[in-house]
Amino acid sequence: MGNRTITRADLCEAVYQKVGLSRTESSELVERVLSEISDCLVTGESVKLSSFGSFVVRSKGERIGRNPKTGEEVPILPRRVMVFKPSNVLKQRINDALAGRGAK
Repeated sequence: MGNRTITRADLCEAVYQKVGLSRTESSELVERVLSEISDCLVTGESVKLSSFGSFVVRSKGERIGRNPKTGEEVPILPRRVMVFKPSNVLKQRINDALAGRGAK
């Protein structure tokens, strides 16, 4: 397994190669999809991509944390966090690839 990180440019290039749009159109398509996902998450909506997974925004309440260096108690303010829950299809593909049973 490599430690390669897929970038927006990589996604644009993949769309260009596989779909046949121009590089500019491919870039615009990727940007629009990512923008739509981001906009939905910002408004608190969940995003479910079938056979891939779900992005969900959760609210966390205020709590008391501890500074590990000093041991001092510090309040952690309420915040929203995004979590990703992979679908069973994606989990199976990952595990099959790990076991050498799947391609890509």
